[in-house]
Amino acid sequence: MSGSLTRQSVMVAGFCLLADTLTFCDTGAQMYPALTFWCLLAGIALADAALATPARLSGAVAFAHAALAVAGALLLPDGGPLPDTPDTNDAGMLIAAYRAGAWLNGRPAVLALLYLVAGSIGARTLCGTTDLTDWRSLLLSAVKEALLAWLVGRYTTARGAHIAELEQRAAREREHARHELAHAIAEDRSAIARDLHDVIAHHVSAIGVHAGAARLGLSAREASPVSTALAAVETSSRAALLDLRRLLDFLHDSPVDDARQPGLGDLDELIHVVSAAGLKANVSIEGTRQELEGSLDIAVYRVVQEMLTNALRHGDGHVDIVLRYGTSCVTVTAVNPMAPSKRRVEDSPHRGLEGISSRAGMFNGFASYGPVNGGADWKTSVTFSLDGT
Repeated sequence: MSGSLTRQSVMVAGFCLLADTLTFCDTGAQMYPALTFWCLLAGIALADAALATPARLSGAVAFAHAALAVAGALLLPDGGPLPDTPDTNDAGMLIAAYRAGAWLNGRPAVLALLYLVAGSIGARTLCGTTDLTDWRSLLLSAVKEALLAWLVGRYTTARGAHIAELEQRAAREREHARHELAHAIAEDRSAIARDLHDVIAHHVSAIGVHAGAARLGLSAREASPVSTALAAVETSSRAALLDLRRLLDFLHDSPVDDARQPGLGDLDELIHVVSAAGLKANVSIEGTRQELEGSLDIAVYRVVQEMLTNALRHGDGHVDIVLRYGTSCVTVTAVNPMAPSKRRVEDSPHRGLEGISSRAGMFNGFASYGPVNGGADWKTSVTFSLDGT
């Protein structure tokens, strides 16, 4: 932006210099002696070139142009032809007035305007085109040659400041809205955390306690399917409570230092839990195993967990899971036989499968699921992208 402003100021100064020097060459060569002509021409070139100087010098530039206009009138030879208007540096006077109005404030801006008004009135009076008694013409020339351009400069600056203020106000409003949204989200998370704690965690904890008590009551007898099932319930409830505590800490923005979300490193423990619940799970890995980044590792684990849960609820006691590592993606496939008494209802919500699809979509992946082998088996396949594209 700074470079663009510099180029534009140089371009404006160059065109002013071109306009003033060409005009003065047409009229000045006939009115001034050679030495005076070249001196005034050099003064015009220097004053117009000064229009490209920094904004803080706008007052000095305005004074130079006013002085140059007066000098051009003073140096007219006696008895020489008088021009209709003093054409020494008209373009430079206008731009100098604009710069003074746009870049100066307070007293310096007013002084620069007075310099230019005095230069305009002095030049017209000294060259004899207007008498001091003709105050209307003098006032009109001052308005056209100095005041009008100065006011346009003031307006431009005021408008720019107003636009900047509106932009800052809009930015503050956006920031305020962002903070309000973050606060509302935090409040919602706290409410969800309280509901999870009061409604779910207490009940899951009670399930584990009662299952443990019942299992201990049967410990004196021989091992039976009932005690095995109670042990599975107790183990599953402990795992569920651990996950719930992690979620509660996350929702409260206060995770415990050693707490973490489970990942593929916890897959063996997950298999052990579902095996205790009566599901035979066969997990195989294809390709070169890779360390997945944190959020992707958690997502793949949660997908495997949902696949095992679905197989436990709707399957026939067995599931085959294949974890396939590729160069740009990782794919998880689960196939389990469906028990005739647990066939899925077509119009059921399928929230677990929707959650699987949502997790895959977060990593530019996709999921597919449905019955295979004539409806005897259910297959779920999920692909995650490793490069995020």
